[in-house]
Amino acid sequence: MRRVLLKLSGEALAPTASDAGGFGIDPEILEGLASEMSSLVVAGGQLAVVLGGGNLFRGAALQAAGMDRVTGDHMGMLATIMNGLAVRDLLTRRGLAVSLFSALPVPGVVQGYSRDAAVAALETGQVVLFVAGTGNPFFTTDTAACLRAIEIDADAVLKATKVDGVYSADPLKDPRAKRFEQLTYDETLSAQLGVMDLTAICLCRDHDMPVVVFDMHTKGALTAIINGDKVGTRIVAR
Repeated sequence: MRRVLLKLSGEALAPTASDAGGFGIDPEILEGLASEMSSLVVAGGQLAVVLGGGNLFRGAALQAAGMDRVTGDHMGMLATIMNGLAVRDLLTRRGLAVSLFSALPVPGVVQGYSRDAAVAALETGQVVLFVAGTGNPFFTTDTAACLRAIEIDADAVLKATKVDGVYSADPLKDPRAKRFEQLTYDETLSAQLGVMDLTAICLCRDHDMPVVVFDMHTKGALTAIINGDKVGTRIVAR
């Protein structure tokens, strides 16, 4: 693989300590993620990243209490922008060139999304960060990741999780859960494995965009994936 899009949830940036409640940004975790991204670029890969915002804002509870869904989704988009600024700052301090594009432009803070500008940045070796999802309510950042990957002609969507692939059940709760090395899009949908939402998986299926689900905290995983090593679970057409 030459060009990949990494989907990184906001929860992946959050502290693991129970007293933090899964909110905020853990500098140590952020450093580890930045190290993995740097290794991929050094290995010659082109990296784009779509960031979630669940570590800073989760609208489900507020929406259940009566908050307007569109308002909640817009707040979630703003949370992804905050994560993007944090990741950009750290990668820049590590000596990497970074471009940050937002589906919701915030003049003076972050530039608006442009497909041509993003591809040009990737071609010059920059890490490209995408924030604010698709810029529309009712669409997840998983869907945004698949959409951006298709737009920039990525070789695959890399979905970072807390486990080393897709399982038949939650491996943290069910010791009998079976790990899959490869699945088709239709198998993923029919088994309701919860890898991504329906819209995201269907979008990848319709455009033949491979998805690799892997454990982001496994050292060297990103570089191994672009080198063709068997890492995580691969979701393909057949």
